[in-house]
Amino acid sequence: MILTITLNPSIDRRYNIEDFERGKVYRPTEFQFTPGGKGLNVTRVIRDLGEMVLATGFLGGFSGNYIQRNLDEMQIKNDFLFINGETRSCLNIISRDGIQTEILEPGPLILDEDISKFYGLYEKLLDKYEVICASGSLPRGLDKNTYKSLIQKANEKGKKFILDTSGEALRLGIDAKPYLIKPNKEELERLVGLVITNENDIIRAVKPILKAECQVVVVSLGEEGALVFYENFIYRVIIPKIKAINPVGSGDSMIAGFAVSLVKNYEFKDMLKFATACGVANAMELETGKVSIDNIKRVISQISVERVNL
Repeated sequence: MILTITLNPSIDRRYNIEDFERGKVYRPTEFQFTPGGKGLNVTRVIRDLGEMVLATGFLGGFSGNYIQRNLDEMQIKNDFLFINGETRSCLNIISRDGIQTEILEPGPLILDEDISKFYGLYEKLLDKYEVICASGSLPRGLDKNTYKSLIQKANEKGKKFILDTSGEALRLGIDAKPYLIKPNKEELERLVGLVITNENDIIRAVKPILKAECQVVVVSLGEEGALVFYENFIYRVIIPKIKAINPVGSGDSMIAGFAVSLVKNYEFKDMLKFATACGVANAMELETGKVSIDNIKRVISQISVERVNL
């Protein structure tokens, strides 16, 4: 079973606009509201893949009640800590040419008493789940070492922890030795303070992370696939060309694929193909954080994985 952690969830509001410019009034051709935040995208995809999952984190206010009600309607188990603040909203405006404009609210202020209560809840949940996925930004009030603390508690109980965040929260989290991290090229650049222009730059940036005993480092490269580092090998993952409808949430879908693969004890190459196929399948859907099993089956046979020595 899988536990997902979303400390800064949101209501994700997607608007499709013909030609978006500043200073004009628009009526969207399509729009959608969904429970969001990276961790909840992961949660929905795990549910789509047929695996048992429970979502936790912080919720508050009208938006928090909406998210919980929506999860209940989707029959997704959840155990959130409710706070006095209001859960945030995030806007994604997609123009006809596919360019995306995002407006991300910072999220509510988490009080010390809320943090203590959540750690208590987390300790109880850890005993029931094999794989822990923590995704997204930290809300105001949480220390940058929050993910580090969560990873340490999971490691003490022999659980595999997948961390998908960025910046200082990622840097500190790596110190606690998560099983897997998944930075994209830009996040990796910020993490190591290097400009990355080629594969050798990526290798140079990842080596210190591997020395910190993070077992799997997945560097996602968008349409170019991914470079994955594991046990002194580099795995080049090449994906097929597709017509992307909405790529938002593809990284989260990939994380879901990794989590499910770990629970099912897939061989490493099979895990890479399955997780990558989940990311590609998400881009083929209009809804964020959604995959079709049929699309995964079609795509996975077109994904190639090459292993070379590190």
